[in-house]
Amino acid sequence: MTILHINNLHSSIKNDKILNGVNLEIKKGSIHAIMGPNGSGKSTLANILSGNNLYHIDNGTITFKNHNLTHLSPEKISLLGLFLAFQHPISIPGVNNAYFLKEALNAKRKFLGQKNIDAIDFMNLIQTKMKYLNMNEKFLNYNLNDGFSGGEKKLNEVLQILILKPDLIILDEIDSGLDIDSLAMVSKAINSIKTMHNSILIITHYQRLLNYIIPDFIHILYKGKIVKSGNKELSHTLEKKGYSWLDI
Repeated sequence: MTILHINNLHSSIKNDKILNGVNLEIKKGSIHAIMGPNGSGKSTLANILSGNNLYHIDNGTITFKNHNLTHLSPEKISLLGLFLAFQHPISIPGVNNAYFLKEALNAKRKFLGQKNIDAIDFMNLIQTKMKYLNMNEKFLNYNLNDGFSGGEKKLNEVLQILILKPDLIILDEIDSGLDIDSLAMVSKAINSIKTMHNSILIITHYQRLLNYIIPDFIHILYKGKIVKSGNKELSHTLEKKGYSWLDI
């Protein structure tokens, strides 16, 4: 069953054309990776999928779980089950991390017609997930991403994924800023929630992440279009040859 279908997507920001006809289909239970050089449109695609209205959709359609995402707010897209793990998670002083996580979970539960989780059950849940990630519980008392290192921010993004259990997980260069141990831990956590009912879209520059989260398909985004798709071996070709051969 198809969970995401992108058809002939063109987009721009401040009249600068970025995407030039992206086509992509993701089925439930699959892992896709998008690779490409700087400026090819990878993060633009992630932002558009999550509802960032700074990017203008000039043409094309985006369907997620039979919903047209083109004009939906980021909040509605999130409630439908799409999660974007940011390349550079922002800090929000004044918003307690534990409170944010609890409110996000209860918003999803309300959308699904479920009752709010009580404080004791939430603490049991969050402590279990943090222990799995080897995260210090002191981060629950911090403001959201405030005072976190780069790696700690990425782990906190994964903690949100473990709590919210989205249907489509978009990882926008989640390997950026992670050391080897943190990368292995983050990847282990992502792999642990992968089922036949959800999907993962990885956006990365580097093949090393794909050694941990092995994709079913790799797509090369180049000059605003997906110009080539293949299996994991395609990432090894990119490691050896770079992107210049795509102009041939």
